[in-house]
Amino acid sequence: MNARLISVLFVVAGIVLVVVGSRREDSLAGLTDSMAAKAANTWDGAARQPDHIWYYVGGGVLILAGILGAVRRRKAN
Repeated sequence: MNARLISVLFVVAGIVLVVVGSRREDSLAGLTDSMAAKAANTWDGAARQPDHIWYYVGGGVLILAGILGAVRRRKAN
C-alpha cells in the first residue's frame, strides 16, 4: 500500500510541474525567456531551452515514474 501511495504522489507532483510549466510559458517572464533563448540560439547556434521546457520534462519523468511504479508487480515474500 505504501508503494502505491508513493506512485500516486509522483503522478500528482508531475501534474503540478506540468501545470507550473504551462503557467510559466504563458507569463511575461516565460515569453521573455523564450524570445531570449531564440535570439541567442540564432546568434551562436547553441541549443538553449527556456525554463518552462525543463518543467515539462521533469513533470513527464515524474508522471512516467509514478505510472511505472503503480503497475510494477512485486514478488510475494
